[in-house]
Amino acid sequence: MESGAGKHWTEEEVKALLSVWSEKNIRKQLHGTLRNKGIFIYIAKRLQELGVCRDWKQCRAKYKNLKYEYRTVKYAHNSGDVTKTMKFFHDLDAILRYEPVTQLAAEENGRCSATETQLNTSPTTDNTQEILEDEEDFTNSTQAALEATQIKKETIDIDDDSLSTTSEDRSCTPVAKRIVGTDNQIPLDEAQNHFKVITVNDTGAGKHWSDNEVRALINIWSDAKIQQMLEGATRNKEIFEEIARRLMKRGIDRDWKQCRTKYKNLKYEYRALQKENEHHGNPRRKMRFYDEVDCILRRQPLGPSSWGCESSSLLSVSVGEVTANTGSLGVKRKAWNDEMSPVPLKKSPSENTILQFQKLLTEKVHTVTEGKKLLLERLCKQEEMQDLNRSQLYGDPSAIKQVSAPAAAMAPAASELKLGKKINEGKTKEVFELPEIPGCVLMQSKDQITAGNAARKDRMEGKAAISNTTTSCVFQLLQEAGIKTAFVRKHSDTAFIAGHCEMIPIEWVCRRIATGSFLKRNPGVKEGYKFYPPKIEMFYKDDANNDPQWSEEQLIEAKFCFAGLTIGQTEVDIMAHSTQAIFEILEKSWQPQNCTLVDLKIEFGVNILTKEIVLADVIDNDSWRLWPSGDRSQQKDKQSYRDLKEVTPEALQMVKRNFEWVAERVELLLKTKSQGRVVVLMGSPSDLSHCEKIKKACATFGIPCELRVTSAHKGPDETLRIKAEYEGDGIPTVFIAVAGRSNGLGPVMSGNTAYPVVNCPPLSADWGAQDVWSSLRLPSGLGCPTTLSPEGAAQFAAQIFGLNNHLVWAKLRSSMLNTWISLKQADKKLRECTL
Repeated sequence: MESGAGKHWTEEEVKALLSVWSEKNIRKQLHGTLRNKGIFIYIAKRLQELGVCRDWKQCRAKYKNLKYEYRTVKYAHNSGDVTKTMKFFHDLDAILRYEPVTQLAAEENGRCSATETQLNTSPTTDNTQEILEDEEDFTNSTQAALEATQIKKETIDIDDDSLSTTSEDRSCTPVAKRIVGTDNQIPLDEAQNHFKVITVNDTGAGKHWSDNEVRALINIWSDAKIQQMLEGATRNKEIFEEIARRLMKRGIDRDWKQCRTKYKNLKYEYRALQKENEHHGNPRRKMRFYDEVDCILRRQPLGPSSWGCESSSLLSVSVGEVTANTGSLGVKRKAWNDEMSPVPLKKSPSENTILQFQKLLTEKVHTVTEGKKLLLERLCKQEEMQDLNRSQLYGDPSAIKQVSAPAAAMAPAASELKLGKKINEGKTKEVFELPEIPGCVLMQSKDQITAGNAARKDRMEGKAAISNTTTSCVFQLLQEAGIKTAFVRKHSDTAFIAGHCEMIPIEWVCRRIATGSFLKRNPGVKEGYKFYPPKIEMFYKDDANNDPQWSEEQLIEAKFCFAGLTIGQTEVDIMAHSTQAIFEILEKSWQPQNCTLVDLKIEFGVNILTKEIVLADVIDNDSWRLWPSGDRSQQKDKQSYRDLKEVTPEALQMVKRNFEWVAERVELLLKTKSQGRVVVLMGSPSDLSHCEKIKKACATFGIPCELRVTSAHKGPDETLRIKAEYEGDGIPTVFIAVAGRSNGLGPVMSGNTAYPVVNCPPLSADWGAQDVWSSLRLPSGLGCPTTLSPEGAAQFAAQIFGLNNHLVWAKLRSSMLNTWISLKQADKKLRECTL
C-alpha cells in the first residue's frame, strides 16, 4: 500500500478518523496502552474499509497532532482566551472532554508537525488524569492539572488505610515491609504499587459517578462498621458488595468493583492533594468532596460553628496526632498480619507497642464516630439539591425521605469569596464579578419586592433567601434535565454563582391560561382561555416605556450583538423554542403537587466564554403565576402582592407565607415518588455489548437498568421464573428482549406478562433481513413492538415511565429541544459556508 507520506488529510479523512477514534473500545485501548502500534494498524484497516488510504504511522501522527491542537485550544479557553479555535474542536471535545487540560511544556509548544508527538508520556499521567472522573471535576480541574506534574516528583504519605485499598493484591505485602522505618514515605514510582488508581475503564463501566452517587457512597463509607471492616480486612470484596447493596437501596445501581474503584480514587486524590498542600494553597479548591473525605480519614467530629472539617476540638487534634504518629506502625501491623503463619507467633515488644497504639487509636476513633456521622448526614442534606441528576431514587421509596432541603454547593463561605466590582443592580438583585472564578458572577438577591416597574416597592424580610432557594431549585431541575443555563451552584442562603452572560434585553413570556395583562391587550378574550400549544410573547425591557411588547421582526431588525453573537432569525427561534420547552418542563413538574403553572417569564443571555445562548437571570416566585388546584383565588405567586389594595404589615406577612409555601414545595420538584426500571433479557452473553448500549442510554434518562441472560428456546422455565421475580416486587418494569437469529424471547415474555415488552434484536449483516421477521411477525394476542436501535429501545422505555415521572419526562423534552437546536445551528453554519 502506498503510504502517501506528506499528503494532506482531507476533511472527510479526518471525519473518518474521528468516527473510529470515538468508539469506546478504541478510546479504551488508546488510553491504557503505551505500545500502540497494533491499535493504529487496526485503525488504518478500519479507515481502509471507509475508503481512506492511510498507514498506521500517518494515523498515529494525525491522532497526536489533533490531540495536541485540541489541548492547546482547550487550555486557551480555560485561561480566558476564547479567540483561539480549531476545526473539529467540538468533535474532539466529545471524545477528550473527561481528560484534564494541562499547560503544554515549552518544548512541546514547538512541536506542531505530523510526527509522533508524545502527549501521554507515562502511565502515571494517565492515572492522574483519570482521577478527575466527574464532569464537574473536569470543569474545575485545569489548575490542579497544571500542578499535577509536581506530584509525580514528590513522595506520598502511606498509612495503613492505603494498604487496605490494595489489599486484594497480596503482592503488596513485601513492599509494605520495605517502607517501614522510612518515615512513612516512598517515591511515587514505588508508591504506584500502593496507590494504583483503578479507572472506570478497568471495571468495564463507562458511566461517570454523579455528585449524588458520590455523596451516597461517602455517607455509607462514614458508617463506623463499614470503616472498621475496611481498616481490618485484607480481602474486601464482601465489604464492597455490602456497600453496593446499600447504594442499590438508595436507587443507585453500582457493582462492588465500581464502588471499590471510586473509594480508591477518592483516597488517592485526597492524599495527593494533602502532599501538594505543603507547597501550595488550600486543596479544597482542587478536589471535590475534600472536606467529607478529610473528615473520614482524619476522624474529625463536626465543629460547633461550622459544617466544615476544621479542627475545632481538642479531641480532634489528639486523634489526628495519634493517627500521624502511628502511621508507620499501622503499615507494619498490616504487613505483619498479611504473613499468614499456620502457628501462633509470640509477640515481640515492638509488636506489643503497635497493638497498644492501635487500641488507643480505636478508642479515640470510637469517641468521634457519632460526630463524624452527624457531619456526613448534614453534608448530604446540604448538598442534595445541587445534584440529583442521573441517579434519581427509583429503587426504594424510603430513600426518597432522605432527600432534604437544598443548600450551598462546595463553595467558599461568603466571607472567603472575594467580590469584584458590581456589574449590575436591579430591583431585586445585584450582580458582582468574581475575580477568583473567571467567567462567573455572583447573583445576590435583595429583601425587596416590587410591582408595576417598581411603582410599588416594599422591603420583605427573608425574601432574598426565599427567592434564592426557589431559583436554585428551578435551575437545578432544568440543568439536570439538559437545559443549558447560566446557573453554576448555590453559594449562600441569599446568593448563587452563575456564568457571566451578556443579557439579551427581552423578557420571554409563555402562557397556558389567558389572564393578567394579556386580557387588557386582547379585549374579548375571557380569563381562563387555554392556549394549545402555549402562547409565546416577548417584551423589550424598557422601564421608561413600560416594557413594550415586541414582535420577532422587531427583535431581528434590532440586530443586537452580545458577546460577539448577533441575534438573528436562528437565535430568535432557539429562544422561542427553549421558552416553550422550559415552560412545559416546569408545568409537568408542578402537576404532582396539584399546582397549575399559568404562565412564566424568563430571560436569556449569551455566555461570554462559550458564546452560547443560555437561560439566565432568575426564576423565582416573581417569574410565574401558580394556582394550587387550578384555582386563581388560591394564587401563591407575586400576583397576591400586586392585588393588594393597601400594603400593611399583615398583608406583607400573608405574601411572605405564600412565597415560603412555594419555596418549600419547589424542592419537591427535584424528587419523584414514581419508581421504574428496565430489565434487559439477552439470549446469549455474546449480545452483551448491544445490551450495554441500552443500559448506558437508560442512564441518561435516570432509569435503573439490569441485565440478565436467559433463553426462551433453551430454558423457558428459567425465563418465566426471571419474569416472575420482577413482577413480584411491584416496581413498574419494562422488559427489553435482545435475541438474535430466531427471537423467541420477546414473544414468550409478551405472552406471559402484562408489563411492556420491547424487542431490540442485534441483527447481523448476513442474516439480519431474515432474522428480523421473528420479531415482527407475532402470533395474535401479543403486543411486542420492535426497535433496532439500542438507544431507541431505552428511549421507548423512558417515554413509558415519563407518563408518571416528571424527571424522566423532563429529560425527554430537553433531548427533543437540544436535537432541534443542533439541527438549527447546523443549518445556519451550512448557509454561512454556502454564502
